[in-house]
Amino acid sequence: MARTVSEWIGKTDDSAPSEACKRRIVAKQDGACALTGRPFTPQDRPQFDHKVPLWLGGENRERNLHAIIDEAHKAKTKAEATVRAQVNARQSSHLGLKAPPKRKIASPPKPPKPKADKLAMPNPRLLFAPARTPSNV
Repeated sequence: MARTVSEWIGKTDDSAPSEACKRRIVAKQDGACALTGRPFTPQDRPQFDHKVPLWLGGENRERNLHAIIDEAHKAKTKAEATVRAQVNARQSSHLGLKAPPKRKIASPPKPPKPKADKLAMPNPRLLFAPARTPSNV
């Protein structure tokens, strides 16, 4: 019996493909990882990843998905995250949305201040002489 729908298309970017869609993707790849070519074993759980990431304009549909092994998926995701961080930082910089620095700008240390000497100021009682009044004279 022929399929009524040519391919699975997610209603939103968060929609997950059905089990039947996942089986079709693995079957199209002859049961092997799309990146490494290693055949899937019962211990391997295929990870379904977008060929063109959604943040780069990829679509959440069957033809943009491929099945890959967990280790290859981690490496691909790490590389994409690095690129995405660089792109976002550059866009923020161009738009003037740069975050303030996380720490103060380093400067040379200030020279130590000399300690105040207690003898620098005379005793306050010696500053003032007793007032002379006509009766004291």
